[in-house]
Amino acid sequence: MADDLFSSFANKSVGESVVSAPEGYAPGKAKYLIVVGTVISGLGKGIAMSALGRILKSQGLRVSPIKFDGYLNVDAGTLNPFRHGEVFVLDDGTECDMDLGTYERFLDQDISKMNYMTSGRLFKTIIDKERAGKYLGRDVQFIPHVTGEIKHRVRELAMKSDADVVLIEIGGTAGDIENSFVIEAMRQLRHEEGPENVAVLALTYIVKPSALGEQKSKAAQLGMRTLMGLGLMPDFIGCRSEEPVEGKIKEKLSVASNMPMSNVIDMHNESNIYDVVLGLERQGVHRLVLGKFGLKAREPDLESWRAFSKKVKATEGKITVGVSGKYTQLKDAYASIIESLNLAGVENNIHVDIRWIDASDDGAVDKEMGGIDGLIVPGGFGARGVEGKIRAVKYARENKVPFLGLCYGFQMAVIDHARNVLGMPSANSTEVDPETEFPVIDLLPEQKGANGAGGTLRLGGQDVTISEGTKAHAVYGKTNVRERFRHRYECNPDYIGRLQTRGLVFSGYAPGKRIMQILERDDHPFFMASQFHPEFTGRPMKPNPLFNAFVRACAERK
Repeated sequence: MADDLFSSFANKSVGESVVSAPEGYAPGKAKYLIVVGTVISGLGKGIAMSALGRILKSQGLRVSPIKFDGYLNVDAGTLNPFRHGEVFVLDDGTECDMDLGTYERFLDQDISKMNYMTSGRLFKTIIDKERAGKYLGRDVQFIPHVTGEIKHRVRELAMKSDADVVLIEIGGTAGDIENSFVIEAMRQLRHEEGPENVAVLALTYIVKPSALGEQKSKAAQLGMRTLMGLGLMPDFIGCRSEEPVEGKIKEKLSVASNMPMSNVIDMHNESNIYDVVLGLERQGVHRLVLGKFGLKAREPDLESWRAFSKKVKATEGKITVGVSGKYTQLKDAYASIIESLNLAGVENNIHVDIRWIDASDDGAVDKEMGGIDGLIVPGGFGARGVEGKIRAVKYARENKVPFLGLCYGFQMAVIDHARNVLGMPSANSTEVDPETEFPVIDLLPEQKGANGAGGTLRLGGQDVTISEGTKAHAVYGKTNVRERFRHRYECNPDYIGRLQTRGLVFSGYAPGKRIMQILERDDHPFFMASQFHPEFTGRPMKPNPLFNAFVRACAERK
């Protein structure tokens, strides 16, 4: 069937065929696993897909993930963290959903803009093509043009990544209007590639009302009916729940969804997200998937992952790290910071408790700082919470509390030093006070002519040169590193000389430029800040060096 469809496609002019694929594409070479949610969002589709991807990768298969977000934003860069959680940044500068951070951590591989797609970017591409006359006068429609663009992109990813299995996560749920055309594209993909090359894993939620005290499957059944009503038949069902899923629940879902009971998978909450890998492996989910695809691979090599999981459970003692930011009411806004602290805690054999300190509330800053073993001031934009962050930095500096500033936290540390050590009482960032007498933080030169908000920052992986003999050099053990950035303002070059007195040292900078990227204090046990985001590069068993050193300093102080 697939060969016939693609043969027909090859003989048609651009824009006439429903089938869409890059030149040279070979159907059947890559397999596609589609992960879609039902009933509610936030089920952990990204974690489930990443965990399964890790198992497949451990079997010697090449995997490449992609996420579709239904939002009309071109990327995640303009999304408010309060509404959508963290904006994760890839090495190529793509601002994307936090799930892509999960992909990178679980799969231990860098991914690119090809692995992320929003409706906004999709429609922008189509409109640009229409304006350029690429559709040869055709009336541009959802079928074949929108669905065709989606299929083209996943097939292009398969070709360029040389993936054995492409993992496709559809954000939200099957019932969302903005997902209807993506699900239709996946239905067509399965029809064109053949059912032996495309599998669907549907996640659902098994409720257990407190008044009843037993698990109920009706909501999950209705979610499956919604998905099947859209023409996408699930091959596997992942049951999310607080407790192990009962056999009778699996049986009901099996009957309602026309699948073997063995394909209904228990995905109840684990003690930590990294145990999801081992939970799926115990149930043999990888064998079910490979059987569906007709693939043979060796048994998973997960020994290092098992050792890591045991180490997570065996941490001794506890430290309390304060995180003073303005999005503390939504923990997902700092997802990578949380994971980086956890990974560094495992490496140092200590559990990390986080105390959330609302930087926009001066009273909370003063009240909550006492008793912490370390302080992080994370990234952010705008004036809200700035004074609270500066107060928090001042506390950590004066009380010798280990401190790690991230992006905006770097800038707050510069302002604190200028105000409270060097006697520049009105020192500020021109982002907050354009008329400040001491603009110690100012726009990057290339930002002064930038228009708009989306994608206009200094973004993605950049090299950092580290001076020998500094604490930063001791942390990294080398003079050149690569880290990820997301900022528009910098330490004002006109003030660098004046700032590097009375304890403050700029130990990392952009190669060949006067852009300061790491600061530290030589009068403090551990006081470091980076203009970049080290939280974006930490991986299981390989925590980012700055986080690792910070947690170690907190443990030593404890």
